[in-house]
Formats: sequence, C-alpha cells, structure tokens
Amino acid sequence: MIEFKTSKGNFTIELFTDKAPISCENFLAYVDAGHFDGTVFHRVIPGFMIQGGGFNEDMQQKKTNAPIKNEATNGLRNKRGTLSMARTNDIDSATSQFFINLVDNDFLDHNPGNYGYAVFGKVISGIEVIDEIAKVKTGRRSGHADVPIESIIVTSATRTG
Repeated sequence: MIEFKTSKGNFTIELFTDKAPISCENFLAYVDAGHFDGTVFHRVIPGFMIQGGGFNEDMQQKKTNAPIKNEATNGLRNKRGTLSMARTNDIDSATSQFFINLVDNDFLDHNPGNYGYAVFGKVISGIEVIDEIAKVKTGRRSGHADVPIESIIVTSATRTG
C-alpha cells in the first residue's frame, strides 16, 4: 500500500501487483525514489479523472525513467477509484504519470480497436480527498488545460505495507 499526503488531505492506494506487475514495479520505483514528492495534480476534469505524477508546482516536467509496456490487457477495468497509467498516443509510452478515475470510464478499457489504459491499483481510503480535488477551479497554465488554479501538491508518497 502507498500513502499519499497532499495539500488537500491524504489517501491510500493498494496496488494490483499480480495483475499489473510491470506497472506496479514502475510505480514503486518512483515512490521509492521520492519522485512524487513535490509533484502536483496537474489535470483535473470533474466527472472523469484527476492526473498527477509528472509536474512540479511550476509546471516543469520531472525527469522520468524509460517508458513501460502497457498492461491494459490485464482484465482490470477503469472503475471509480482505480489508478491507471497515463500515456501519450503511443501505446507503450507510460512513465511516471497516473490518473485516478472519478467515475467508471469503460471507454478507457482495453477492447477491439482501443488498446486502453492499464489499471494497476485502487484507492482504498481517502476517496473523499479525491472527490475534493475534483471540485477545484481549473484553468490554463504553461500551455496545459484543466490545471488547478490553486496547486494541489503531493507532499509525500510512501509505502505503508
């Protein structure tokens, strides 16, 4: 389990290491390196998801490790409260960024014609914090849309068990 402490409160996630071993190993490497400390949730779209793991408060992208293989074929679904690896249009481009689904986003699941986004964990406590983050005002900043006007900072992300 991983505890995230943020400027909006804390939440805990459980990883699906059996179904998404590559994504979980990647995520834990970033946790252990302290990569998420000082990052922000830089993309917030109510009724969809919140995204973080890649930018500092000044909207400067953090250095990442090499991209990983997309595990969207693992059978896990993009349901409310699950974490998935964010990526570009390149299927195997995920690095440190992740998103938390605010609702069931079935259209993000793997299916014919759509490779999908790999689910690798879920929020097991603090979902109310995620819902509060989803309510913040957003705007454009540093060329990005849907950025919270007031930064939502991850102060730490640590293993708890």
